[in-house]
Amino acid sequence: MNKIISLAKIKTHFLDCVSQIIYNHERFIITKRNKPVAALVNIEDLQYIEQKEERQALTSVADKWKDFDEIAEVLDDLTSIRKSGGSSRRGQEGHHKIIK
Repeated sequence: MNKIISLAKIKTHFLDCVSQIIYNHERFIITKRNKPVAALVNIEDLQYIEQKEERQALTSVADKWKDFDEIAEVLDDLTSIRKSGGSSRRGQEGHHKIIK
């Protein structure tokens, strides 16, 4: 659930807000003059956002490539692996090495 908090209030309650983010997975939308200007989220949410942005960028480039279907499968596999927090092992034919 998103909580809305003013910039003035976040200055005085920052540590409490960070604790709520860490332990309760809360999200804060910070406002200035009643307009949203920023957000505070936990690290998992940030990583998810970054991965989604990476995938969208790769997809926009890859859509221009011929025979993109194979690459799309690999990207789907990587997304599944990241979500599960582990690595995937398949038979020799379907095994993909992830390079970090």
